[in-house]
Amino acid sequence: MNMRKFVAGGIVGGVVYFFLGYVIYGMLLRDFFKPYVAGVDRGDELIFWSIILANLFMGFLLSYVLNRSNVGSISDGVVTGAVLGLLFSGSFDLITYGTTHLSSLRQVATDMVISTALSAIAGAVIAAVARPVTRIATA
Repeated sequence: MNMRKFVAGGIVGGVVYFFLGYVIYGMLLRDFFKPYVAGVDRGDELIFWSIILANLFMGFLLSYVLNRSNVGSISDGVVTGAVLGLLFSGSFDLITYGTTHLSSLRQVATDMVISTALSAIAGAVIAAVARPVTRIATA
């Protein structure tokens, strides 16, 4: 595994997860998830270092998988990212749904779709950063 590509992909992937997560969860769907997290969420007292670190962990996880599987194209990054996002969010969301009252089944399904799309985008960006460079020979 190329360590430089792994680290670059992990950082870029983490940044993609952070900003898209903020736009989708923090802005667009904040009210959709709000009824179930009332009294549980931190509101405006978010712990940003924890959120940043969590997104970096997800970026590095996806970068690791893409690098270890030698993904060489952006389309392969999209597919691999989508599959990883679906499986990861499905596992987490369904366990949370089955053991808590923090979400409805509709919210679980919505989160799985969002996580799949978000991970597909992050996978494309990581694959673009980590793909092999091809040089065109000049005469």
